[in-house]
Amino acid sequence: MPLEIERKFLVNGEFRNAATSSVNIIQGYLSAEKGKTIRVRLSDSEAYLTIKGKAEETHFTRFEWEKEIRIDEARDLLRLCTGALIDKTRYFVPVGSHIFEVDVFHSENEGLIVAEVELSSEDEDFIKPDWLGKEVTGDKKYYNSRLVRNPFKNW
Repeated sequence: MPLEIERKFLVNGEFRNAATSSVNIIQGYLSAEKGKTIRVRLSDSEAYLTIKGKAEETHFTRFEWEKEIRIDEARDLLRLCTGALIDKTRYFVPVGSHIFEVDVFHSENEGLIVAEVELSSEDEDFIKPDWLGKEVTGDKKYYNSRLVRNPFKNW
């Protein structure tokens, strides 16, 4: 079973000077039921359909299945999504042996900046850079699928 193990943090400082690249992302949800989401993601040059399961008790691990799709297919599917679309720029920031994905949100979620790091096990050590803030792993209000229904501007 394909699993995603990740930790999520707010960002409190400057990280952009350490980023090696970035990509613009638009994503939406075909389904965002309790326990599973079906997401469509369109970036500058790629598109994916992703199904995620419910997070386990630790909130670090959950089922994730992802398939690359054509960009025109993603554009068509985005028209079917419920709620607002997520608009963000993702920066890739290497720190030690990991790459943090730092999402700077736009539109309805302007002002929100969240960093995620994927791990190979729940107890894997990783370096926490100075710009990393409070951990929000498992805090559902920071899930992208929740941000389409309750955007950051409304908090």
